[in-house]
Amino acid sequence: RSEERLGRPSLKHQRPQPVKEKSIAEIGQWFYRGQKAGPAATKFRKGACENCGAMTHKKKDCMERPRKLGAKFTGQQIMEDEILQPDIDLGFDGKRDRWNGYDPQEHQKIVEEYGKIEEAKKQIKEKNLDAEFSDSKNAKEKGEEKGEEEEEEEVAVGAKTKGEESDSDSDEDDDKYGNEIDMPGTKFDTKQRMTVRNLRIREDTAKYLFNLAPNAPYYDPKTRSMRENPFEGRVPDPDPTKLKYAGDNFVRHTGDTVKMAQAQVFAWEATDKGTNVHLQAEPTKLQLLHRSYEDKKDVFRSDLQESILAKYGGEEHLDVPPKELILAQSENYVEYSQSGDVVKGQEKAVTKSKYDEDVLINNHTEIWASYFDLNEMKWGFACCHSMVKNSYCVGADGTSVPSVRKRMGRAKRCK
Repeated sequence: RSEERLGRPSLKHQRPQPVKEKSIAEIGQWFYRGQKAGPAATKFRKGACENCGAMTHKKKDCMERPRKLGAKFTGQQIMEDEILQPDIDLGFDGKRDRWNGYDPQEHQKIVEEYGKIEEAKKQIKEKNLDAEFSDSKNAKEKGEEKGEEEEEEEVAVGAKTKGEESDSDSDEDDDKYGNEIDMPGTKFDTKQRMTVRNLRIREDTAKYLFNLAPNAPYYDPKTRSMRENPFEGRVPDPDPTKLKYAGDNFVRHTGDTVKMAQAQVFAWEATDKGTNVHLQAEPTKLQLLHRSYEDKKDVFRSDLQESILAKYGGEEHLDVPPKELILAQSENYVEYSQSGDVVKGQEKAVTKSKYDEDVLINNHTEIWASYFDLNEMKWGFACCHSMVKNSYCVGADGTSVPSVRKRMGRAKRCK
């Protein structure tokens, strides 16, 4: 600067020139919203809008309702002129300022609204306190007239019931208050009182505490995930469904996750074969297509199996009894005590054949072949000693005539 004053050569030409610098809008400079330029004119002016009479626009740009007779012909209801918006040139920061153009006076309305809500709460609380005080006062006046013992009992019962009534009244008032007043800034629904829990409950055991061994499954502290099962190798034959936590991989490979993966694979295969379907764009179409494909697949598989059996035979080999019936043993571990009671494991069920057992017919109280006659060498029923399988039971009368049968048997032999 000293060189400029002395008239010597300087580097002023390399600095930003005031003539070439752009004028940037100042803080607080913004567009006018909802304002009109002064009072409306009393008569139509030349060059004004033929519809409303304003000077700032023409008839084709008029935003007023089209009139049957415009202001040019009637000279009535001439509208105010609009304020022409200034040409605001914002800089880099001004374009990205989210509070640019915000009026701080707007926040005062929110403060006043919250103040009214607090006043309403105070008034409701005062009414509840006054009602409780008046009820307790009336109860004391009634209690003085009665005996001391009755007074103590009534006061105790009355205090309890009034406390419940006051609680119910306050709840009802709160519900009404919440329904009638729309609280700004809150996402509270009176019909569904619930809160979203983002973090785990502190009483729950953390995932990394289930297994503290050096070779325990890896726990990612950033995503709070443990993919492997922490109880694997520590619990004999662990059932993932009965464990507290079986790893994130168990959750990812169970439930609807597997169905969604199968649907995605089906969509890819269908697209490769010429059927245009997408899992996210058309989920209903994909589900119906997959369902029809599975039905046709089952029908085709059953038809193929029936055709092979009809051509080559061997259907009788498919009806094989279970291994428990064939081998009369299983791999279930059972431990017994000295008295024969089951200590550990499940007791083996009695092996049954493929035939019907313990079936009583024709009023018999015993099954067929429960009795054997040594004289005739035949099987029968133990309830009536009948040797005919489809006979009707006669009860104890059939067992009282063994001599007649012996004579009949001897007569047959003599003949």
